[in-house]
Amino acid sequence: MSTVFSIANQKGGVGKTTTAVNLAAGLARAGISTLLVDLDPQANATSALGFPKNEGASLYRVLHGESNAASKILPTTTPHLDLIPSEVDMAALESELLQKGNYLSRLREVTAPLKASGRHRAIIFDCPPALGMLSMNSLAAADHLLIALQCEYLAMEGLGQILSVVRQLRDANVNPSLSVGGIVMTMYDVRTNLSRQVVAEVRQHFPALVFDAIIPRSIRLGEAPSYGRTIFEYDPVSHGAAAYDALAKEVAERFALKNPA
Repeated sequence: MSTVFSIANQKGGVGKTTTAVNLAAGLARAGISTLLVDLDPQANATSALGFPKNEGASLYRVLHGESNAASKILPTTTPHLDLIPSEVDMAALESELLQKGNYLSRLREVTAPLKASGRHRAIIFDCPPALGMLSMNSLAAADHLLIALQCEYLAMEGLGQILSVVRQLRDANVNPSLSVGGIVMTMYDVRTNLSRQVVAEVRQHFPALVFDAIIPRSIRLGEAPSYGRTIFEYDPVSHGAAAYDALAKEVAERFALKNPA
């Protein structure tokens, strides 16, 4: 049985996709079989792993009942890391899913065989930067929500909103077992008091949720996707690589993701 994570934040530009890609790669580097599912129509996670945005490669047709999720899995250049890509057609799902009676549980239904198979110890959903139908489906299908939170005060305002959505999904029995698995502080700037203050305040309010690993603001992290590489392939000795390696180890320990080797 796989453990399913949704990495979400309704705000864009907070390092969500960077975290999804490099956390997935970090887990894979530890020998933990991991599947990254790109749900964002912009397909940034797809291109960050060096894949083109090909028509028909995503879960779009699967969510319409025309195929199965397992047929969309592609191996990546990182051992133990697989990908289900995204494409621009995924944008249409924001309205098309509403026409289905099971519009909030559709993703859970089509990925249930993947979870049950245990082929991957971890499944990670990378969501669009909005709390639309795709993100809501991701939360309905996940065991744990991981929140990427930029080290600035405006990002903190959105934290309350996404936590409220989690409560609503649980209370409505859409996904009563969904937990907030952790908060990843991203884009930390060691030169500013603001970054330190934001981290301190979030830790004060959510001491059990904030990961010890903090992701720095890094040019190398920003450059890696343009080369279709993870940070571990692009600059394995960088501060960004060290931070995501530490985060992967924390996630593996917190959620008991066993090394299949």
